[in-house]
Amino acid sequence: MSAPRIILASGSAIRATILANAGVDFEAIPAPVDEREIESGLVAEGASPEDVALALAEAKARAIAAANPSAFVIGADQTLDAGGDRWHKPGTRLEARAQLLALSGRSHRLHAAVVGAHGGEVRWRHVGTAAMTMRHLLPVQIDDYLDRAGEAALQSVGAYQVEGLGIRLFERIDGDYFAILGLPILPLLAWLRHEGVMD
Repeated sequence: MSAPRIILASGSAIRATILANAGVDFEAIPAPVDEREIESGLVAEGASPEDVALALAEAKARAIAAANPSAFVIGADQTLDAGGDRWHKPGTRLEARAQLLALSGRSHRLHAAVVGAHGGEVRWRHVGTAAMTMRHLLPVQIDDYLDRAGEAALQSVGAYQVEGLGIRLFERIDGDYFAILGLPILPLLAWLRHEGVMD
């Protein structure tokens, strides 16, 4: 009997690394969903940042599960909530600088949603939240960070990656480290065990 097929409905390198490091045998298939269109509709309806993250994760899982009903599909997404503002990955260094200036000396929350689907249906949902407090940063310190981080600063909302140089920007972090990285792995592994996919 062949092992159950597991699909990560994401092109995120860090999510793939987390799964691989946990010993999960999977393949990555990025989901063809228009995240901004889904998000804008939800925001117009007054959805919370947690609900937005969950809806995006679910849309990704459903999109891949529809074409792969026998597979166990993992969808994931993350939102940053800073005083009610919702941000996306910066597209340029200038946008990254603006995000870091806005976050300097403030606390914000990261909501990481993960959804499991099988048989073409969503079977499990989870949202992990982490509270992040950034140091007071001078513009020159932000410029120095961006010089050193390079393109990596454009790979995450908030323009930081706590698994690397970005950790130096923070004063305090409360919450699940893996939720901060975008994939709450412990609840996900528990779901895969519950489904009998892994021991």
